Amino acid sequence: MYTDRFMRVSMGVLIVLLGLYVAEPYVARYFFAADEPRPVAVRGDLAPSEMTAIEIFALASPSVVHVYARSAPRDYWRGGSSTQSGSGFVWDQAGHIITNNHVVADARDVAVRLADGQVLRVRVVGRAPTFDIAVLRLERGAQPAPLPLGSSSDLRVGQRSFAIGNPFGLDQTLTTGVISALQRTLPVAPGREIADVIQTDAAINPGNSGGPLLDSAGRVIGVNTAIFSPSGASAGIGFAIPIDVVNRIAPRLISEGNLPTPGLGIMVAEEAIAAQLGIEGVIILRVVPGSPAEEAGLAGVDLSTGAIGDVIVSMDGNRVRRFSDLSRILEDHRIGDTVEVEVLRGSRIRTEEIEVIDVTP
Repeated sequence: MYTDRFMRVSMGVLIVLLGLYVAEPYVARYFFAADEPRPVAVRGDLAPSEMTAIEIFALASPSVVHVYARSAPRDYWRGGSSTQSGSGFVWDQAGHIITNNHVVADARDVAVRLADGQVLRVRVVGRAPTFDIAVLRLERGAQPAPLPLGSSSDLRVGQRSFAIGNPFGLDQTLTTGVISALQRTLPVAPGREIADVIQTDAAINPGNSGGPLLDSAGRVIGVNTAIFSPSGASAGIGFAIPIDVVNRIAPRLISEGNLPTPGLGIMVAEEAIAAQLGIEGVIILRVVPGSPAEEAGLAGVDLSTGAIGDVIVSMDGNRVRRFSDLSRILEDHRIGDTVEVEVLRGSRIRTEEIEVIDVTP
């Protein structure tokens, strides 16, 4: 009798529990469903880092523009012109705008859209392909305020960075990160690199090109120009041209329209090759026929044997360890100047005086 009673009680408990399990969703929906607007939870003040980003965007975004460039038709009879877009920012009170050269290269018509939605025609004032910088000018309309400039000479790895631009055609986009590395080099043409490029992990995507990279004070420290990504989308490695470089060449583009590129008439090998061979200097890959470098007897790599020819190790008494050293020294010279170049061939060092020429592509 005791056993039968225990079994009946157990079965009753199980039935009750099963009933509760089955009824639980309905009970919860009846008693706890939010069938009226929920109250808003109170939050504290925004974090200082959030306020910094908000203030930087509020102050800088009105001076960042969306650049549209339409190229000439590739086929006269069929048309087929293409439109590409990028970013830019107001440089001065005359309405000049800085962007990347590759954004407006070969463009027939260029226009910008301001932060308030206005679309205005602009004129290409000057281009510097070897620095991937171009200067535009608003033809008419309201002039947004120029952005304040910082310096790229005192940047430190780890400090905050802010990029504003128009990735994938999306207007006025802010991304944040840090300065990931300094003194990178960025190829812009065969045998030509930009020195001291800034690397950042602030997301930079197609369309960000030409937009400003800002520091935590809201000052422009670079011009966003490229990403390193096998997929073509941001992978946390973006590059910006140092603002000190832009600040040096933009006035010349505004006043003269172009910027001669000082060179010797050589193409150089990648730095990785020199590092692998344990060579400290710039390996000459090829010498341009008829150039001052050829007249001075400089020799490149023997393509049939792979033997190294000349390696530039010094210029004007300054040690040359990498291409950026060579570029800096040449940029301090005008076309027609003469530089004293020390080259190493085998175990012998010799000195040659070579004329500086314009090697703009």
